[in-house]
Amino acid sequence: MKIFYDLQPSAVETAVALGTFDGLHLGHRAVIFQTLGEAGLTPTVLTFSANPLCDLGGSTGGELMTEAQKVRVLESLGVEQLYLLRFSSLMNLSPEQFVDEVLVRALHAKKVCCGFNYTFGAGGRADSETLRHLCTGRGLRAAVAPAVLSGGETVSSTRIRALVEKGEVAAAARLLGRPYGYLSAVRHGRQLGRRLGTPTLNQEIPKSFVLPPFGVYVSRVHLQGSTYCGVTNVGMRPTVDGHRLTAETWMPGYTGPEVYGETVQTDLLQFLRPEQKFADVETLGRQIRADGKQAEAFFARRGQ
Repeated sequence: MKIFYDLQPSAVETAVALGTFDGLHLGHRAVIFQTLGEAGLTPTVLTFSANPLCDLGGSTGGELMTEAQKVRVLESLGVEQLYLLRFSSLMNLSPEQFVDEVLVRALHAKKVCCGFNYTFGAGGRADSETLRHLCTGRGLRAAVAPAVLSGGETVSSTRIRALVEKGEVAAAARLLGRPYGYLSAVRHGRQLGRRLGTPTLNQEIPKSFVLPPFGVYVSRVHLQGSTYCGVTNVGMRPTVDGHRLTAETWMPGYTGPEVYGETVQTDLLQFLRPEQKFADVETLGRQIRADGKQAEAFFARRGQ
């Protein structure tokens, strides 16, 4: 997939998906899927390197994915070109300027796709119907994806954030189309897990992320081309020091080499129990092994 960080002209004609795509959830995917399979047109996404709310001085309420995760997911969906632009570079364009200068002249768009609640143009005053009208008048096809519903409610990033904050990561995964997870480097810890016979991957959840409740989760670790059952503690490690937020994952079935410095994707699949302080580290070690058995049973039930 080709990635552009400025508005350089596309070398090919495109079918373009427009949106913030801050979670790449099922609703976002419905927009992107409309760019695929168009004969002679390259599937392209135009989005932002940071949530527009950040450029406007607001808060997103917590991110659901990093830029690196976004790139991975978009490529897996079949997107061939990605424009990751600063929102400030487009925010003052009129609706007509956006269509003429960005979609027609730069992206060579022949089909333009957006969601039902898409807004654009200075002040966000133009909506999806305005986009349809402007595109049709210039000979471009326009496709507006309706809301995607789950349980009778619209799938949205706001709804997914609320589920993650409550620890309902399995429900969040159904709306995301993938598990909630983080991609970050494995760093050196105090090696207490190794001394207890449960060596862990120590990772930071990105500071910008929406956080689940502190506790223990069944997890899936993507490591060196394979996936492993894991049990992850998200929290402050109250039995050990209680001073720093971290995510520690033990993989009961992993017997490979140490992976310090590697960037690893860890997905949280199911909440097991709240974080707790134990009387001593030996009791902690026994509980970690018990959590590991629960995680392995979860994987066995799922056939993973």
